[in-house]
Amino acid sequence: MKIVFFGLSITSAWGNGHATTYRSLLRELRQRGHEVVFWERDTPWYAENRDLPSPAFSRTHLYEKLSDLKRFSSDIFDADAIILGSYVPQGVELANWLLRNARSPVAFYDIDTPVTLTKLRRKDYEYLRPELIPRFDLYLSFTGGPTLDFLEQDYGARKAAALFCSVDPELYYPHASRKHWDLGYLGTYSEDRQPTLERMMLHPARQHPAKRFAVAGSLYPHTLVWPENVERFEHLPPQEHRAFYNAQKFALNVTRRDMICAGWSPSVRLFEAAACGTPIITDRWRGLDAFFSPGEEILIADSTEHVCSILRDLPEKERGAIGQRALARVLKQHTSAHRAEELERLLLPLQHPAVQKSLSTPAAMQTSLP
Repeated sequence: MKIVFFGLSITSAWGNGHATTYRSLLRELRQRGHEVVFWERDTPWYAENRDLPSPAFSRTHLYEKLSDLKRFSSDIFDADAIILGSYVPQGVELANWLLRNARSPVAFYDIDTPVTLTKLRRKDYEYLRPELIPRFDLYLSFTGGPTLDFLEQDYGARKAAALFCSVDPELYYPHASRKHWDLGYLGTYSEDRQPTLERMMLHPARQHPAKRFAVAGSLYPHTLVWPENVERFEHLPPQEHRAFYNAQKFALNVTRRDMICAGWSPSVRLFEAAACGTPIITDRWRGLDAFFSPGEEILIADSTEHVCSILRDLPEKERGAIGQRALARVLKQHTSAHRAEELERLLLPLQHPAVQKSLSTPAAMQTSLP
């Protein structure tokens, strides 16, 4: 198949988790013989921080404004499937244009499903409007569980299906490394996550000054006071993630409030850390046990004291065993190969002529782009 993506970014992982998701998925789709094309809005903040400007596994185009797409409409015409991602600039206008002009199925890939639904309830239509949802042939969601039924029953999605994040085991894997940090965290600053980070990372750091901690991520306020034993990295490019995870005794996972409320919303950082064999300490959320077995493959902590007891008291043999069990679970269920195969299964039924859009030639495409 020829699959055309419109996403937030694939060339830059600065301040977003979308690029990592798209890279692993598209790389695997290409490995499986598909032609993949990715369209990205050329924005200054990503242009200044491009760590993968020309992905080898996809044909990537940058565009400055929506009207530029008219010059490359053959991509839209020739596609077997088109996938529009969340948080794409002018996403509503782009969705309308694609739905009017594409002859192939059009799917929406929501990498931010709980955030999207919160925005819709607030009538914040930054990249999606409610009336668009029933027009998509498929709604792909980073969130599973009851949210899928909600999308179909309350918003009229034709079919809502989970397509969770994943990890590429060729990029993330265990390797022998000295443990620099007792607990590490990789994540961009988020106001709703910060209280949990304080409780599960900064408070334990203050209580255990002899232990070492690390936080990697951008956009943290300059006014934030870090304990002396917390090492800070403003931005860690993806090629350094594996070494970061392997240098930790434990990796911390902190979940955004909207994701906790929705449940069944795993972070890509969970799968990355687990693929490196690094045991994870996480906050609690519904549906977690659908991805990892609590107490066996992942550790849940509800308080500063609980985190401290894990760091202080868990035997080294058990610490390693938890990491190895999580690694086995990821390799069995959560790699980019699994997600690419799942996406194939979801797209293939839509290739029936009954669901094709009628459009005879690229020249006939409507060109009313802003």
